[in-house]
Amino acid sequence: MRNSPSAGQACYGSQMSAGTSKKIADGTYRFCVAPMMEWTDRHCRFFHRILSRRARLYSEMLAVGAVLHGNRDRLLRFDQAEHPVALQLGGSDPAKLAAAAEIGADSGYDEINLNIGCPSERVKSGAFGACLMLQPKLVGDCVAAMKARVKIPVTVKCRTGVDEQDPEAALGLLAESVIAAGCDALIVHARKAWLKGLSPKENRDVPPLDYGLVHALKQRFPNVPVVLNGGLATLSQMRAELDSVDGVMVGRAAYQDPALLLEADAALFGEAAPVVSAAAAVEAFIPYVEARLAEGVPLHAMTRHLLGLFNGLSGARAWRRQLAAEAVRPGAGVGTLRAALALVEPGGPRGVSVAA
Repeated sequence: MRNSPSAGQACYGSQMSAGTSKKIADGTYRFCVAPMMEWTDRHCRFFHRILSRRARLYSEMLAVGAVLHGNRDRLLRFDQAEHPVALQLGGSDPAKLAAAAEIGADSGYDEINLNIGCPSERVKSGAFGACLMLQPKLVGDCVAAMKARVKIPVTVKCRTGVDEQDPEAALGLLAESVIAAGCDALIVHARKAWLKGLSPKENRDVPPLDYGLVHALKQRFPNVPVVLNGGLATLSQMRAELDSVDGVMVGRAAYQDPALLLEADAALFGEAAPVVSAAAAVEAFIPYVEARLAEGVPLHAMTRHLLGLFNGLSGARAWRRQLAAEAVRPGAGVGTLRAALALVEPGGPRGVSVAA
C-alpha cells in the first residue's frame, strides 16, 4: 500500500517520449512556488522574486470567465521583475480556455497552467478543478486547444485522483491524455482529493501523501518534466526529492515562512541569494511599496505577505503585531514598515546581517 512519501514505486507500462528533455536539463521547473488562492497575488510574487532569482512563480487561479469578461488589467497585471511567472487557469471548456490562454500569453506570462487539483465546492460547482480528474479525455482536449493557440508552455497541475478512484490508474490515465495532447510539464500534488466528506482545508492535509506514485510517473514519462507538490517543508527534503523528479513545488511553507526562499537558490541551484538577509529583502521591497501606495494600493495589501518573514527570530512576534495593527490604518506608509523592521533583532540570514 502506498500511503506515505517512502512508499514503493508503482509498476507502470511502456515509456512515452514527448521530446521535452531540454526543459528538464535546464532546470525550468526545478523549484516552483505553488499557486495559492488569495495569497500569490502580484505583490506576493514580487516579494518572492526579491528573495529568489530562480523560483518559478505562479498566479492565483483565475476562472476563464473572469479572464474573458473581467477587468484584465486588475486580474492579469504583474511586474516584469516577476519573470518567470505562470498564469493558472480554471475551466473545462476547451474553446474558452484557449481564448483565455491566448490573453495570458499576450499579457506576457511565461506559462499557462491548468488547475485540475483544487477541491473547493466553488470550483467543483463550476465544473473545473479536481473533479476533472474524472474526465481525462476532456482535460486532454483542453490542453490541446490551448497548445494550438499559444507558443508558451502549457502545463497541468493535478491530484493523484479523487474519491474512490484508484490513484495509480487515475493519474496514469490523466498523464497519458495530457501528454499526448502536448502538455509541457505535469505538476502533481501527491494526494487524492476527497470531494465527498472533506473540506478544502482538510484536503490539504488529511489524504495521505504518495510520493512513490509520482516517482513512478516520472519513470514512465522520462522526457516530460514531472514536478512534485504536497507536504514539502524543508529544503533538505526538496533536495532529496529532486533525485526522483524534475522539480518541486512548495506552497504553504514558502508563504508562511518566506525566508525559505532566501535560502533556496543556494540550496537547490548552488547560486547566491539575491539579497543578503530577510531585512535587506524588506528594504529592497520598499520602492515597490512606495510605487503601489502612490497608485492607491493600501499598505496592508502588500505587508500581509511578509508576516512570517522573521519566524524564529527575537522580535518576530512584535514584527507581526506591528504590521497587523498598523498597516491597516488609513494612510499607513513605508514608515510603518520601517518601524516594524526596527523591532527585529539581528540573527543571521533571516535577520539584519552585518553587511546590511
